Amino acid sequence: MSGPGDVPSEFLDRLRPICGRLPETYEEPAWIGVRWRIRARTVAHVYTPDPDRHRVYARHLSGGASTVMTFRVPFEDLLGLTAVGFPFFRAEWGGNVAGVVLGDHTDWSEIAELVTDSYRELAPRFLAARVAPPPQAAGPAEPAG
Repeated sequence: MSGPGDVPSEFLDRLRPICGRLPETYEEPAWIGVRWRIRARTVAHVYTPDPDRHRVYARHLSGGASTVMTFRVPFEDLLGLTAVGFPFFRAEWGGNVAGVVLGDHTDWSEIAELVTDSYRELAPRFLAARVAPPPQAAGPAEPAG
């Protein structure tokens, strides 16, 4: 088992408030990296895989150490999200598991939305219903009328 040291603190600092606002979600060390769970289900798992040891990641990672986050996606959104390619990919386990390579390119508003959707996929309905959509990034105002 490993711990938070496998994940750059800048990513944990971004993910903790996102995951922490989800009812009854808790953080724990995973077999590699850190994961957030609702009950016994993993909402998000962040880690830095070794592409030599875990070859499934080699084609998704660029040179050097790369950190990934896996999460659940509503099945109807999975192909659309992962067909884009980098930074997204479809995990080779689970019917609706996707991954994203984290880095300077990461849109953290999008990550908040994806983690929230993952939570809604896994949480009991009464808890999922309590979750408001994640805050949207500031954008152009909609015209009145």
